[in-house]
Amino acid sequence: MKKAISVLLAAATVFTLLVGCGSKSAGSKKIVVGATPAPHAEILNAAKEILKEKGYELEIKEFTDYVQPNLSLHSGDLDANYFQHTPYLDDFNAEQKTDLVPIASIHYEPLGIYPGKTKSLDDLKDGAQVAIPNDTTNEARALLLLEANGLIKLDPNAGLKATPKDITENPKNLKFIEIEAAQLVRSLEDVDIAVINGNYAIQGGLNAMTDALAKEEKDSIAATTYANVLVVRRGDENREDLKALADALRSETVRKFIEEKYQGAVVPVF
Repeated sequence: MKKAISVLLAAATVFTLLVGCGSKSAGSKKIVVGATPAPHAEILNAAKEILKEKGYELEIKEFTDYVQPNLSLHSGDLDANYFQHTPYLDDFNAEQKTDLVPIASIHYEPLGIYPGKTKSLDDLKDGAQVAIPNDTTNEARALLLLEANGLIKLDPNAGLKATPKDITENPKNLKFIEIEAAQLVRSLEDVDIAVINGNYAIQGGLNAMTDALAKEEKDSIAATTYANVLVVRRGDENREDLKALADALRSETVRKFIEEKYQGAVVPVF
């Protein structure tokens, strides 16, 4: 029975992929892109008219986590996705055995340290609780920001793989709580401070420029390392529709939209 079910599932997968490929070969002008709601889906919406003028229809599928948009792209349910930076993508490819590649850098979202129960970094007490993202690359990024603000010191060899185990000095005995990035804003009422990804901060009504106690600066190495990218399956890099999408996202229209809407909480990198 299990063998029969496996055969049926495999056949269904092949059929789905063939149907997907067939629809594209038939000259479909629709581009299906996965994104987190803010700012990525909003930025994609700003590019819709540009693509329409080029004869393409943009369909945006929203996701609320960092895993499903990559799995959906890998499986062929999406043509591209736009939600992540390259270090996260590299880590995901290595862990999940996927082969997804970036084709354009679009924007950078400063990571911020936001107040919870404690309203100032100077007021942090011994044993204060600090919420940080639980995925490998964003956790390291959060720890590096805390180090840059004098709260901890890390083993310099840890780099972008740093975890709380790599903390070599912790004078305030901070207690680190690893939480899924999407839940960090919600955790603020339960912890002293939280280090929150830009997109989830925006969704939670926060702006790194005005609400964060400290943030990554736009001229720091983080701005280039953690630029958010448009991602496709390897082999699709030269598809004309995806190149048109990349051009639309890097247009002057989209640049102005980002600058005016996000007021520094999202920074174009083109």
